[in-house]
Amino acid sequence: MAETTRKVALVTGGGRGIGRACALDLASRGFDIVLVDLIEDDLTRTAGEIHDLGREALTFVADVREHNRAAEIVGEVDAQWGRIDVLFNNAGRPMPKGILEISEEEFDATVDINLKGAFNYIQPVVPVMRRNGGGRIINMSSMNAHTGGVTSAVSKFSYTAAKAGILGMTRALAKELAPEIVVNAVCPGVIKTERSNAMIDAREAQLAAGISMKRVGTPQDVASVVTFLATAEPNFMTGQDIQIDGMQWVR
Repeated sequence: MAETTRKVALVTGGGRGIGRACALDLASRGFDIVLVDLIEDDLTRTAGEIHDLGREALTFVADVREHNRAAEIVGEVDAQWGRIDVLFNNAGRPMPKGILEISEEEFDATVDINLKGAFNYIQPVVPVMRRNGGGRIINMSSMNAHTGGVTSAVSKFSYTAAKAGILGMTRALAKELAPEIVVNAVCPGVIKTERSNAMIDAREAQLAAGISMKRVGTPQDVASVVTFLATAEPNFMTGQDIQIDGMQWVR
């Protein structure tokens, strides 16, 4: 493949769930994919599926909290493929503990994974995108960033705070990096993945009853929006957050 025709998307948390669906959707649109995840078996499976679509994949076992490791990964991708056109900061982790139960270490970890992890990849990716004429950054936030969640939500205040921080960072960087690089966020609501959490499994019918579309979301629902943000031409969107929740009645 000629380097001038290659399109590259880097997806953190790309081994399974929403990240996997987005990686496969982008591969189906002609992107070669860089997958970053903690679980090697998931990376191997998803990379194989990307190869089945006729695209190439690079895989890295890494924790998004590691700032230096992020720079190393971006440098290696740049050395091998010469570009990164799309960065999807998908990696995240829930935190079900409330203010009186959570430890300082758990709070710090929640912020480091769900907010700082995005910074860790954006910082080294920006020079690569600028050198190649621009790019698109898509950040994973959550409907909780708008609603504060509910008392029965899987994740509580620390996760909500981190995901709200993602929205602020998205808007600020959209101004700082324009016009060459556009930065947007997605805010999924209730999404059932192949390894969904017990709360969704136990309460799926009840949750669906409170959603106008009368079902919970799927990873493909998110992937279709991420691919739009990654590929739409002409593009006049930056600094936006797209809510993907089927219109939940309780916000």
